[in-house]
Amino acid sequence: MGQRREKKMPGIIVGIDGSGHARDALEWAVNEAAIRHTPLTVLTVNQTVTGWGVPMSYPGDEELMEKARKAAEEETEVVLEKIAAESRPSVTVKAVTGLPGEALMNAAADADMIVVGSRGAGGFKRLLMGSVSTQVTHHAHCPVVVIPADRD
Repeated sequence: MGQRREKKMPGIIVGIDGSGHARDALEWAVNEAAIRHTPLTVLTVNQTVTGWGVPMSYPGDEELMEKARKAAEEETEVVLEKIAAESRPSVTVKAVTGLPGEALMNAAADADMIVVGSRGAGGFKRLLMGSVSTQVTHHAHCPVVVIPADRD
C-alpha cells in the first residue's frame, strides 16, 4: 500500500459586506482560524448589476472595489487587534466584483469552510437568512457556518 499524502487546504473563507452580521461572522472566523492554526481569507464583493441575467461591469467598478477592499482591511485590523499577536492567523483580504454568493463559492472552491452572517447589508429584516447565506448553504462544496443575528 502506498503512503497517504496529506492535502493542504486553503483554510477559512469569510464574506463581509460592512453589516453588523458580517462583523460577527468576521470575528467568529478570525477566532476559528486562530484556534485551527489555519489561514483566513476575508472576501468582500462589489456587487455587479445584472442585465439579462448576466453580470455587467461599469466604469468606476474598479474604484468601488478598491474602496471596498480598504474598508474590509480596516475592519479586519480592528478585529485582529482583539487577538494576541502570537495567536493571530495568517489573513488575506480580497475584493472582487461580481455576485456575492457566486464569488464566495468560487473563492472557497478548495476551502475548509465558508463563514457568513445570517443577513447582510441588503435585504429585508424579516428574513431569517439572507439570500447570500441561503445560496452558499445550498451550493457550497465545503462546510458552511452561518453566524446568527443577535437576538436583541
